[in-house]
Amino acid sequence: MTTLHIADEVATALAENRPVVALESTILSHGLPAPRNLTVAARLEKVVREAGAVPATIAVLDGVPRIGLSSSELDRVCNAGDLVKLSLRDLGPAYALGRSGATTVASTTALAHQAGIRVFGTGGLGGVHRGARETWDVSADLDVVATTPVLIVCSGVKSILDMGATLEVFETRSVPVVGYRTSRFPAFYRRESEFDLSWRVDTAAEAAAVFAAGGRGMVLANPIPAAFEMDSALHDRLLAEGLQKLVDQDVRGKDVTPVLLEHFHTASAGVSLDANEELVVSNVSVAAAVAVELFQ
Repeated sequence: MTTLHIADEVATALAENRPVVALESTILSHGLPAPRNLTVAARLEKVVREAGAVPATIAVLDGVPRIGLSSSELDRVCNAGDLVKLSLRDLGPAYALGRSGATTVASTTALAHQAGIRVFGTGGLGGVHRGARETWDVSADLDVVATTPVLIVCSGVKSILDMGATLEVFETRSVPVVGYRTSRFPAFYRRESEFDLSWRVDTAAEAAAVFAAGGRGMVLANPIPAAFEMDSALHDRLLAEGLQKLVDQDVRGKDVTPVLLEHFHTASAGVSLDANEELVVSNVSVAAAVAVELFQ
């Protein structure tokens, strides 16, 4: 197994049994445009520190998995332009061939666990894609969450996915999906979907207690802040246009999300960019608060 490069700040916190929050890098390299991505990266790390935890942004650089990035490494992730998108299956080839890439939810979760980090804050999870009965297009995120004891704070899954099927997969894999101050599963840009949740918590302490008692991977579903929720009519129009674009361009697999996000960002005149940033900041803030509670 390839040795992790753990930043000094992160290694010290782990050795001293202090809270650490994992952060993914794909949202920076593929989800947000430059230079906004670098601003968001700094904002996320600041939010974690202000809560009393240590941020650990994760990426693979020159074949080395890095847990916690320096300012120059963050700049590289945000501005390189040639980083590949690394899911769990891609880590071995990236290590062996000395490649650089940004980690997805699946690979970030696995690397966080390998480093000893228990909490991860991100935007939205991957899930079951529409039409998966024919394509078998199901995100690796689901199996990784089911087999890795890391708590993931997210705003549900993107509405481009089949949310009902995604929740059924979580149920089949025995993954607890717990609402944070909500009893409905969030839909990324929208605060609620049509799907009810069996469990909710209203404080970070309750979330930490549920995770500690369960002893397995857990999804803590935190809705986008109300002030940044996308208007339903705009959202539905963009979604319909984006799905048609996928058909017209025959986009499949891991290319689906970047193409749809780019359409949302471009066609919404920046509304989705603001929404994306604020929901990630909110999720990371909750993740930091839960991480702190785990070490009380």
